[in-house]
Amino acid sequence: MHTPLDNTALDQLFNEARTHSYWQDKPLEAGTLEQLYALTALGPTSANCSPGRFVFVTSQEGKEKLKPALSSGNVEKTMTAPVTVIVAQDMAFYDRLPQLFPHADARSWFTGSPELVKETAFRNSSLQAGYLILAARALGLDAGPMSGFDPAKVNETFFADSSWQVNMLINLGYGDSEKLHPRLPRLGFEQACKLA
Repeated sequence: MHTPLDNTALDQLFNEARTHSYWQDKPLEAGTLEQLYALTALGPTSANCSPGRFVFVTSQEGKEKLKPALSSGNVEKTMTAPVTVIVAQDMAFYDRLPQLFPHADARSWFTGSPELVKETAFRNSSLQAGYLILAARALGLDAGPMSGFDPAKVNETFFADSSWQVNMLINLGYGDSEKLHPRLPRLGFEQACKLA
């Protein structure tokens, strides 16, 4: 558990991994999405609250339902991706806390505090989206996370009469590395970090 990953693993997860917008016409193997979620679910969240909910849009019908909510720059990459994940946050996540955090009355921390619910749901579902991207890369998939959509339309289409609300979208599949743009710069340690 305390052995650093080798360079091959680090390359697959970070150094050589890229955000993809173009996809090979290659389906995911059966069971991949279940395995992907199983790995994602293991990532830590505060009080194990796990507010992330995931809609795996795999059908043409599902993509057509999602299409009107997409910004113009995200239509082609989403329609051609084998899977688009609607990463949502369950605004009633605290109802699952007796199951997920049984050694304390964690549900009572959130009832009556809509701002804490909103903050906790957004922060932790965003964490879970990051875990999903890393899990996808670990399984040999590529990912393309996106903003650029109308949240009200996604919520109306997929989550009407539900406590779920969209956080972000992530396209998944096998990326076409022939169509990658050059990697954009990143801030250096001195620009983005401080020691205290």
